[in-house]
Amino acid sequence: MSAVTTPPIDLYYWTTPNGWKASIMLEECGLPYRMIPVNIGKGAQTAPEFLAVAPLGKIPVIVDPDGPGGTPITVFESNAILQYLGRKTGLLYPAEERARIAVDIWLSWQAANFGPTLGQTHHFRIYASDKIPYAIERFTAATTKLYAALDAQLGRHAHVAGEAYSIADIAILPWAKMWERQGQDIADFPNVAAWIERLKARPAVQRGFRLKPDADEPPGTGPRG
Repeated sequence: MSAVTTPPIDLYYWTTPNGWKASIMLEECGLPYRMIPVNIGKGAQTAPEFLAVAPLGKIPVIVDPDGPGGTPITVFESNAILQYLGRKTGLLYPAEERARIAVDIWLSWQAANFGPTLGQTHHFRIYASDKIPYAIERFTAATTKLYAALDAQLGRHAHVAGEAYSIADIAILPWAKMWERQGQDIADFPNVAAWIERLKARPAVQRGFRLKPDADEPPGTGPRG
């Protein structure tokens, strides 16, 4: 009797903090997947064939052929992808209600505060053609306050949502590892600095960050860890 082969999940992806969330989680879960590059620098996110999958025109998106009830499902929004994969596999998203609420709180904090603010900081410090001092100072200062809040939380717990590693850590790490681009001195946030290094030492995190659209090795095929 032949073994049942799990069909791969399609990951529509580019190398951004939100894209890395999905690639890291897929690697952590050990799920087979194939990467479909969406070059946002060349406007591929506005192509009709991509919009047919992702109506918001944003990456990442996953299409799981083995979704609920064994039928395909499309999931977009990076934190929704983390939650879906956590429920699907039972990994890194606790079933116990209090622990899950703690994870959800920090996922919401990332989506509503950390990600948008750091994204604006990236824009005004790096990408904007007109360097506007007020905008740079405002968003850099707001970013500093968010790092201070994260540092305080990591001073109380080993991980963002408590003692256990979870999808809350995966949601925040890709943004936090880019602290230099945000005008921050990581020495001011020693708990964040130590947490970043601990997470970057995880093999699955390393594989998720290494995923490149032009990689020679097919994605999702490396050793699990």
